[in-house]
Amino acid sequence: MDIPIDMQNQAMGYDRTATMFSPEGHLLQVEYAEKTVRLGSSSIGMVCSDGVFLIADKRIEDKLIIPASANKIYEIDSNIIASIAGIVSDARVLVEKAQVSAQQHRIAYDSPIEPELIIREISNIKQQFTQYGGARPFGVALMIAGINGKKPELFASDITGNYLAYSANAIGENDEKIKEILREKYTPELTIKKGVKMALDMFEKLQEKKFDINRFELVYIKSEEGQLKRIEGNKLREFHN
Repeated sequence: MDIPIDMQNQAMGYDRTATMFSPEGHLLQVEYAEKTVRLGSSSIGMVCSDGVFLIADKRIEDKLIIPASANKIYEIDSNIIASIAGIVSDARVLVEKAQVSAQQHRIAYDSPIEPELIIREISNIKQQFTQYGGARPFGVALMIAGINGKKPELFASDITGNYLAYSANAIGENDEKIKEILREKYTPELTIKKGVKMALDMFEKLQEKKFDINRFELVYIKSEEGQLKRIEGNKLREFHN
């Protein structure tokens, strides 16, 4: 009887450390961490004609939790924001590192840091935890959105430390389904308002009866203003109508 590959790998111990390759060329602990990310709450990011935005499902179901304490979109600098999917405590460490780097850059150069420099530094840290023993990979994916000069930019970093620039992207639960819709409907001519409406429509379609606009938060940055604005809960209805 043939034993499935995943059971063979477990039997041989290839999944006990993030630094051991399986015979098929996989780092199994890294792949397990990727599954953790897909269990996390969803975020969508888009580069629009007038700026860039991130919208995230906080997925708060306990009425005792204060919503403001459970943000999934973080301010890195006045011109850069980040959304996360996966283990929130892992994300907090990376976000705080990014915030420190942004402030150090302002002090050293008297100018805001470029979004790509932030995502590159975070990705380098994540890569190290797939290469050295004694620590597990960060169980979190990040999207970084920001304004570089007056150019809106969007980047995403995965578990392995790879990062790419995107016109539109999604991380977390149902990310592949959302990306399929984005490939079909996204255009660079979308404004932030139309892009947010599209994102909320996608969430509503995928979540069906579970959809509740009060669970969502939106942060956007307009190219001309270069300053982030945050909108949460019921106030998002102006974008969804």
